[in-house]
Amino acid sequence: MIKAIFSDIDQTLYSHQSNTVPLSACNAVKDIQSKGIKFFLCSGRNAYLIRKSGVYNYVKPDGIVTMNGAQAIIGNESIYLHPIPADVVDALIKFAKRLRFGLTLIEEKEGHINMIDERVIFAHEKYGTRFPQPRTFPDHYDRIVYQAIAYCDAFDESLFLPHLRDCKTARWDEYAVYIMPKDCDKSKGAEAVMKHYGWSMDEALCIGDDANDIEMIEHAGIGIAMGNADQDVKNKAKFVTDSVDNDGFAKAMLKYKLIDSIKK
Repeated sequence: MIKAIFSDIDQTLYSHQSNTVPLSACNAVKDIQSKGIKFFLCSGRNAYLIRKSGVYNYVKPDGIVTMNGAQAIIGNESIYLHPIPADVVDALIKFAKRLRFGLTLIEEKEGHINMIDERVIFAHEKYGTRFPQPRTFPDHYDRIVYQAIAYCDAFDESLFLPHLRDCKTARWDEYAVYIMPKDCDKSKGAEAVMKHYGWSMDEALCIGDDANDIEMIEHAGIGIAMGNADQDVKNKAKFVTDSVDNDGFAKAMLKYKLIDSIKK
């Protein structure tokens, strides 16, 4: 029995074509919650950027998993935090300066970027997000960082990634890639939420469309990929639904009988 749903935001719940959450998805979330099933947003963004996205105008989640699993929040309580080691942050800053790419460092409540160039502008315009506050990064960053984004191509990524201790990446744009510890991903944040309630991941449904959703889709009792998802994501999913703009979220919920009908 599914007790909780973890949904990615961008291009899973929120459409970048219509700049809204489809009405079918809004109604599906309400129907799911009315049956006592918990609903969580699961994003690469921090809590502040999730609020700024406007998604709360459409759905009222029971909690959020932020920064690709580095934090889990239920209500106003942070129940799980997984920072990037300080030496890894300092190494990232060194490579950003040497290779001259934009680097965003995201803390629990705010984020900063070292520079804004065409690659940064391209990625943010494409996804309708705002730039973090610019800041000159010292060689040693004295604040706790939970998420990093490098605005570079795959070649630059291949130059610095081998030198970051126990790290992995998840690319979300041609010129933008998430950087995180190898033992941190959305599934870890979702698992922390499930343990908080005394539940297992077998009782979770996870749905997403991008590379940073793969782990939670793999580890969920039911893992679903959107029709607009990358092929690597689809290959890991138990079921592939329709695209975000063709009521994919609601169709997935109907497939597993978590809602009784699609309401538009």
